[in-house]
Amino acid sequence: MTTQADVTPPAAADDAGATAQRQLVLAAARARHWQRCMRLTSLLLMAWLITTFCSAFFARELAGLTVFGWPLSFYLAAQGAALIYLAILAAYALAMRRYDDDFQQAAGADHGA
Repeated sequence: MTTQADVTPPAAADDAGATAQRQLVLAAARARHWQRCMRLTSLLLMAWLITTFCSAFFARELAGLTVFGWPLSFYLAAQGAALIYLAILAAYALAMRRYDDDFQQAAGADHGA
């Protein structure tokens, strides 16, 4: 009496093992990608929080300094914080592009194998 295992050709068993291996590699790449994205998001949110908090918290101390007749705290809140926010957005976009490209290479190399 023959079983399904006896009928299955050896090449099919190798393909199943290779498929399982590719799935494990892809799952590891996804986990690494997600961890990098969350770390980046956390760091940039901290930069945003520090920028927002510091411009408001130190406004009284900086109000004594004037630039062209306006308090320095005004310039930091009006222009400085906005420029830092733009820098945060640019850093996020550039880093995510790099992270996504790295993930695509890992997934593409995995599918090409």
